[in-house]
Amino acid sequence: MQKLVKNCISGLKGEITVPADKSISHRAIILSSLAKGKSVIKNFSDGQDPHSTLKIFKALGIDIEENGSEVTVKSDSELYKSETPLDCGNSGTTMRLLSGVLAGQNFNSILTGDESLSKRPMKRIIEPLTLMGAKIESTDGKAPLLIHSAKLNPISYKSKLASAQVKSCILLAGLGIDGVTSVTEPCLSRNHTELMLKSMGANIKTDGTTVYIEKSELSPVNIEICADISSAAYFIVAALIIPNSKIILKNVGLNLTRTGIIDVIKQMGGNIEILDEREICGETVGDILVGYSENLKGCEISGEIIPRLIDEIPVISVLATQTQGQTVIKDAQDLRNKESDRISAMVTELKKLGADIEETPNGMIINGKTKLSGGVEVETYHDHRLAMSLYVAGMVCEREILINEFEWVNISFPTFEKLVESVIS
Repeated sequence: MQKLVKNCISGLKGEITVPADKSISHRAIILSSLAKGKSVIKNFSDGQDPHSTLKIFKALGIDIEENGSEVTVKSDSELYKSETPLDCGNSGTTMRLLSGVLAGQNFNSILTGDESLSKRPMKRIIEPLTLMGAKIESTDGKAPLLIHSAKLNPISYKSKLASAQVKSCILLAGLGIDGVTSVTEPCLSRNHTELMLKSMGANIKTDGTTVYIEKSELSPVNIEICADISSAAYFIVAALIIPNSKIILKNVGLNLTRTGIIDVIKQMGGNIEILDEREICGETVGDILVGYSENLKGCEISGEIIPRLIDEIPVISVLATQTQGQTVIKDAQDLRNKESDRISAMVTELKKLGADIEETPNGMIINGKTKLSGGVEVETYHDHRLAMSLYVAGMVCEREILINEFEWVNISFPTFEKLVESVIS
């Protein structure tokens, strides 16, 4: 599907609520399925990725009922062998977290994915799981994964990456084995798994960047999922760079491991404010007021903040084209292993639009402020975050742009365009 995007002359105005947090939605299904009893999940994400996780647990014998955005999970805490391969779709989170869940089961499983997912690296979870005693066959460290039944042992693992997926995979494997399993990261990645495990009664504790878990029985809970800050990011950036804009984003998750984009915007001098900050189901939530900011300044984005905004870097690169001076993004080499090589892809497509941007081995350098000319076709590389980031760029281009394969937004944000149209004044 091609999508035509025109310059937004009138600005964005109003209040909106973006879809539910994708990361929390995955974990809500996984942990409710491992608990004994009935859990109710309110405001479950409508993205394809979390529904890949949901469908897999149905295939593993869990009783799951959907009623709009409310999901009821009834489980005896036991999983049962699926007679068919488990399809993770485009979701790396599904494949990596499920590998930890399935590695210690008393049956074999096959995890598959679409063409894009089958190119993504799985050695990062195969390595620690193998150290725990897992038996996993892969195609040169990539999907499909054949996970054999195995008895696991606890380990103390020092991860080279600050990765919530790697950390969560190990914690989920450690949840079912005797002894203490620990994961240490170079810096803190998003901690939704730890927070939810704790709320469900798991034997878990954290000490700096190390998490410890012991064998645990999980209690069912009722969960209300907040709005996804990664989805809110497109509206935040659009409001910052489109003149006459002022919007409020309601009930957005403000977990400190996810709010790097807000810190960067404040460093750039952006007009952004948090309203009505509160806690819901262990997660910090608030409303975000954001408005047009004419005098944004470039900055360096690197080091420990990168895991806190890794998914937002594509749209941050769009923001950087509209700031005064140079923005340098470093230490983001893991972007090359996402749904696409997001460094190369964003540099290539933003150059088409007229951006002064160059690729580096672990990031990019953007010089602003640049008038984006547009008048071209751009590619999404089968990547939902690129599709939405380029849509935002198109809204400030002098001429309209055409985005190819825009349907990839459905992976995380099926209502994206409808919500954009609702705030165009």
